[in-house]
Amino acid sequence: MTKTTIPAGIWNIDPSHSTVGFVARHLVISKVRGSFRAFSGAITIGEQQLESSVTASIDMASVDTSDEGRDGHIKGEDFFDVAKFPTMTFTSTKVTQDGDDFEVVGDLTIKGVTRSVVLDLEFNGTSKDPWGGTRAGFSAETEINRKDFGLEWNVVMETGGVLVGEKIKIELDIQAVQA
Repeated sequence: MTKTTIPAGIWNIDPSHSTVGFVARHLVISKVRGSFRAFSGAITIGEQQLESSVTASIDMASVDTSDEGRDGHIKGEDFFDVAKFPTMTFTSTKVTQDGDDFEVVGDLTIKGVTRSVVLDLEFNGTSKDPWGGTRAGFSAETEINRKDFGLEWNVVMETGGVLVGEKIKIELDIQAVQA
């Protein structure tokens, strides 16, 4: 495995070896985790690594929180409204480096609302696979306020808290295959 360099070119995200996940507070006292099962994307590594870019598209109907009832609610008008907004997209606008770690700044669009977000990115290295290909691994995370994207539904609890927290942590574990 090589940790320090990644060859220039296009790297396609391998969804069967990647995870697009999120974490939300529930009832203030616990966290609920979920993920999206259908997504695609590409990473273009520039000759100069800071000239690299990322694009990704996520099928919002593929949300999975391990609870069909909750998933149905999340897909509905109160949250994602997948009938009107079937995809979430990310398009990078800038890459910066801090030691071995990177920040990827980009436009995240959820429910028709686009906001700039910063992904804290760790490059995990490259490796040859048994089929003659080359793969690269990345981990990234960011935190958003769901209300910034029009995801405002909530219930105030008798104890004073709310059912769903505003802050959502996005966690990515990505394996990409060199094209």
